[in-house]
Amino acid sequence: MTSHPRVTQPKYRRIAEDLKSEIDSGRYLPGDRLPGENDLMATYGVARMTARQALGVLQGEGIAEARKGVGVFVREFRPIRRRGIQRLSDRNWGGGFSVWSADIAARELTVDQLTVAEREAPEQIAAVLGLKPGEPACVRSRRFVLDGKPVLLSESYLPAALVAGSRITDPDTGPGGTYARLAELGHKPVHFQEHIRSRMPAGNEAERLALAPGTPVFLVHRTAFAEDGQAVEVNEMVLDSAAYILEYSFDA
Repeated sequence: MTSHPRVTQPKYRRIAEDLKSEIDSGRYLPGDRLPGENDLMATYGVARMTARQALGVLQGEGIAEARKGVGVFVREFRPIRRRGIQRLSDRNWGGGFSVWSADIAARELTVDQLTVAEREAPEQIAAVLGLKPGEPACVRSRRFVLDGKPVLLSESYLPAALVAGSRITDPDTGPGGTYARLAELGHKPVHFQEHIRSRMPAGNEAERLALAPGTPVFLVHRTAFAEDGQAVEVNEMVLDSAAYILEYSFDA
């Protein structure tokens, strides 16, 4: 019988788990200041770097946030569980609900910095949508704000000729949103493909999402396909990585 070496959890991880347990138990509430590096060094008998790494774990998981010159605090914003499969079910948008309904329950979601316009799509997106050179796309640009915090920048591209005259070209697309309107036009999305990667924010993304320094973003590139295989929408999204838990639940 082969014995396997016991894996010892690093000290900073054990400290981080202790702090998370105390947050879960209610000892530290949203907005409360967590023990600082000096406190953790004294309590656990560890070096400053170890204490700093422990607090960094909580910041990286979106549980806590650092305030310059003040300390590290329990984050008041609850992360969003982005249910990547359930949110795109036609039981949601086909029933008149937003795709967000699977993620946020009764939390307050608003959309600002909203524009809808016809313009030429980037070359790669135009190719996916089957647009000819110079053929316009309907572009819907939005910033989503949850519980008062910006969490997502979204830019959707749809063939302008496909959606002309529909509510997709209006700021408010109505119950069920864009996908419900595509279904009414005879182009119901039946398949989705998402690509996700991470990078540091570019341009004014950090400002528009009110990101803490050093916070990366998730990039989600989603394509919606109709039954005939035609791509009917490409949506490029930039997410505050500290505001999200990406959750995927499916049968084996």
